[in-house]
Amino acid sequence: MQIRLDKYLADAGIGTRSEVKNLIKRKAVTINGICAAKPETKITPDADEIAVNGSLVAARGLVTYMLHKPAGYVCAVKDDRFPTVMELVPQNRDLFPVGRLDKDTEGLLLITNDGMMAHRMLSPRSHVDKTYLAVLERPAEKAYMDLFSAGVDIGDDTPTLPARLVICDDDSQELNYLPEEYRAYSDSGRVVLLTIQEGRYHQVKRMFHAMGNEVLYLKRLSFGSLVLPMSLKKGEAVCIEALPVM
Repeated sequence: MQIRLDKYLADAGIGTRSEVKNLIKRKAVTINGICAAKPETKITPDADEIAVNGSLVAARGLVTYMLHKPAGYVCAVKDDRFPTVMELVPQNRDLFPVGRLDKDTEGLLLITNDGMMAHRMLSPRSHVDKTYLAVLERPAEKAYMDLFSAGVDIGDDTPTLPARLVICDDDSQELNYLPEEYRAYSDSGRVVLLTIQEGRYHQVKRMFHAMGNEVLYLKRLSFGSLVLPMSLKKGEAVCIEALPVM
């Protein structure tokens, strides 16, 4: 089945019809690698590859963005006090964040209109790994590793699920994600990677607090098999054509 290019892009959440027409006019839209000439061009969603600014657009009106969330933004569709992550992706009333990152937490965040995918990624039964890079107030102790792998009492009804902790050293590639102001901590045992399979309120911070330590900086590096690209700058988003089944 064929559909007009401008309708396809609008349905995919890229923008309104007028915004889409401006993108086509600016030669930001390609069909199978060739710049689109007219909004009324007919395409076949299942056969043609449509891209906007080099990012593939999902078919059938479902769209997912990987956002490099900066600090200062809240993970909500609307908020009366703070800017929301929705301001950083093309506007679409059906889009929503997949889970939450704290306002001061940076890193990989998915924004989508695909409810089934979001449920699959967030369901506790799916056991989807989420890995965070954290800078701690004090050096991490090796004892944390066993304590985290056994589950930590953070004041909820049940302990956390087993988590995996890695204390970074000078050779850890993940140190490249650190802001300049935290690079000096890279050889002090204060930079760690924590992989969890839940999304409880302030979970990572509460886990280290239970150890008598505090998190100074936190960034999510991966969500399932998706890894935050080093090339994706803070505040930038890229459209993901299809997500793997978890």
